[in-house]
Amino acid sequence: MNRFSYLRATSIDEAMREAAADPTARFIAGGTNLIDLMKYNVERPTRLIDITRLPLNGIEETESGGLRLGALVTNDETAFDSRIQDRYPLLASAIQAGASPQLRNAATTGGNLLQRTRCYYFYDPETPCNKREPGTGCPAAFGRNRIHAILGTSDHCIATHPSDMAVAMAALQAIVHVRGPGGERAIPIADFHRLPGEHPEIDNTMLHGEIITSVELPPDGFSRNYTYLKLRDRLSYAFALVSVAAALRMENGTIAQARLALGGVAHKPWRDPAAEAMLQGQPATEDRFRAVADHILKDARGYQDNAFKIDLARRAIVTALSQAASGTPQSQIDKRIQ
Repeated sequence: MNRFSYLRATSIDEAMREAAADPTARFIAGGTNLIDLMKYNVERPTRLIDITRLPLNGIEETESGGLRLGALVTNDETAFDSRIQDRYPLLASAIQAGASPQLRNAATTGGNLLQRTRCYYFYDPETPCNKREPGTGCPAAFGRNRIHAILGTSDHCIATHPSDMAVAMAALQAIVHVRGPGGERAIPIADFHRLPGEHPEIDNTMLHGEIITSVELPPDGFSRNYTYLKLRDRLSYAFALVSVAAALRMENGTIAQARLALGGVAHKPWRDPAAEAMLQGQPATEDRFRAVADHILKDARGYQDNAFKIDLARRAIVTALSQAASGTPQSQIDKRIQ
C-alpha cells in the first residue's frame, strides 16, 4: 500500500474542493472495496477524503411519493428499513443476497454503486489489464474467465459489475443524484454505469470531484410481484455468476408492466427494454418467458470457461419471471430455488 494523506471533510463543498485539487484523491466511507484495492496496489490514491461526517444519511420521503436514500446510508439500514421492506422488497432482497452482515453494516449506498468491476487480472498488479493500465491488454479473454461477462463485452475488457443492490435499482429505475464543481446532476441509473467499449478504465459517468449525495427510488416499487434470484458458487458470501431482478405488475393473470435486470453478466446491470416490452400485455407463461430469455441472450458470447453462463442465465430468467408472476419471491434465508 502506498503512502497517502488523510482528510476528514466537514462539508460537501470542502470534500469536492479537496478532491478536485488532486486527480488521484478518493472519497472513502465504508471502504469495503477501496481498502481492498489499496491493499492490492490496484488503487494508489495520494489522498483519502473521509466523507463519513457529511450530512448524507437518512431515508426520506420524496415529493413524488418515492424514497430518497442518502449516500451514506448503510446497506443493512436500507435492507431492514420498514419502508423499504414494505414498498421496495426487491431492493431489500437484493441487498440481503449480497456480501455478509459485517460488510453490509459498513458498505454504503454510494460506495456500493461505485464498486470496481470484478476480474482476477484487474486485482493482480503483476498481470496486464486494460482496466488498470489502458493499452496493456485483456488476458481474461483468453485466460481464466469463469466469472466474466457474456453481454456487452469488448475486445478491451470482459469484467463484470459485482453489485446486487445496483441490479435491483436498475429494475426499479432509480435515479442517482450527484454534486460536483459543475453543480448538481440527476443520473438515471441506466446511464450511471458504462459498458467497457474502448475505455474499460472508466466504470461510470461521474466526473472527477463529483460526489453521490443520494439515490432516489420512484413511487412504484413493484411490491407484490417481484423476485431477486442470485445463482453463485456457494450460498453465502459469493458474487453472482448470474442474478435476475424481476418486477411485474399483474392484472387478471396478464402482465401489465415488466422490469427485468441481470447481474453477473456484464460490465453494468443489464436491462433490455425490448425484452420487457415482449412481456407487456401477455399472459405469464413459461413459453413467453423462454422467448424473452432468448431475446435477451441472442448476442451473448461465452469465453471458454464461462460459456455455461449463457444457459444458466436463460434458465435463471425463466425461473425469476415465474417466481415474480406467482408472487413467490426467492427467499434469501432458505436459498434453495423455489
